[in-house]
Amino acid sequence: MTTTWEIDTLESGLRVVTTPVPTAQSVSVNVFAGVGSRGEEPRTNGLSHFLEHMMFKGTERRPTAIDIAEAIEGAGGVLNAYTSQEMTCYWNQVPFDKLNLAMDVLGDMMLNAKNDQEEIDRERTVVQQEIRRAYDQPGAWASHLLSEASFGDQPLGWPVAGTVDTVAEMNRGDFADHVATWYVPENMVLSVAGNTTHAEVVAAANNVFGSLTGGAAPEIPVAIDGTPERNVIVEARDITQSNMAMSLRALSRTDPDRYPLMILNAVLGRGMSSRLFKEVRERRGLAYAIGSGVTRYNDTGTLSISAGVSADKVAEATRVIKEELMKLVAEPVGEEEMTKARDYTIGTFRLGMETPMALAQRSGELLLMLGEIDPMESVIERMAAVTSEDVQRVAKRLFRDDNISMSLVGPGADEDELSRALAA
Repeated sequence: MTTTWEIDTLESGLRVVTTPVPTAQSVSVNVFAGVGSRGEEPRTNGLSHFLEHMMFKGTERRPTAIDIAEAIEGAGGVLNAYTSQEMTCYWNQVPFDKLNLAMDVLGDMMLNAKNDQEEIDRERTVVQQEIRRAYDQPGAWASHLLSEASFGDQPLGWPVAGTVDTVAEMNRGDFADHVATWYVPENMVLSVAGNTTHAEVVAAANNVFGSLTGGAAPEIPVAIDGTPERNVIVEARDITQSNMAMSLRALSRTDPDRYPLMILNAVLGRGMSSRLFKEVRERRGLAYAIGSGVTRYNDTGTLSISAGVSADKVAEATRVIKEELMKLVAEPVGEEEMTKARDYTIGTFRLGMETPMALAQRSGELLLMLGEIDPMESVIERMAAVTSEDVQRVAKRLFRDDNISMSLVGPGADEDELSRALAA
């Protein structure tokens, strides 16, 4: 698998990366802005996500959200966006002969969004309903509480979408300040992948984004280290299942141990052959769904575990999960299991890069966050080179009693009980 890309910087400072896929029938056009909930204050928590909604609500040329949607969908394409802690991405995917249209629509949204106060007030209730929907999904809310239990009262511990109350107070001036501060060329990347050429993309980018202006964006504050004093958060609900989640502070995007962590995560909780799935579900029948995942930020990261268990099994499930963590500290992973974990990680990485959308997302995120793009074969080589000693070293580094947080939504425990279970 050899995938090549080309990078240019426009006179404005906007970086453009193209990943040609000559056999594709589509192009995926993505605009990344290097701001998410980490770039907010307590009063404006959720502003990045709210602005993401507003970018679709109309421009002078396309006055309504319907006009924007129909421009892309009428060409057979799809469009959407997402906000995370560190970035916001706006994207569309269209048939390859509609590249110029796709670029024009995204550029119009980025440069000419009206952000009318009347539309802000209308969309405000939509965003609040999105927040309420997350609350009504116990698993999603457990994940939200886990961020607070892991990071406390700092931006990484706040909800990406904000709260019903913070969203209620945002006004047009907040949006204008946010765009002027963060949506500047040096803090943005245009990433396109599919059946096109770099010359076509750069030409279209100059036409569409040539007027983009602004200086450097502010620095994002470094995350406060250490586990919060309140590292276990329980929200009791009268439902039939306890939705529990655990988190350990882990590694940043550039940490040299990030590849061993990927293999460790595969051993621990990815797929039906992982240790957590076999022990917690297959052998003990404690949960229907259980798994682990890794999130990396620019300066820190997390390894998280989630499961849904019966109320009377919370303490046992907590103990068993922690035992599995400690086994990785105490004993090297056998070579047969290591081989399967490496092959699984490499295989899923390869399979995840099969579409223009995936390629454009990868290139855009890496260029925005790190300023460079690792060749995929280089990443695969480093994953293949991970040893059991590497995995055990990372387990010792992360799996400590002072580096674990937990959340639970549902019946079955209180915070003191879970704190004792974690310490056992």
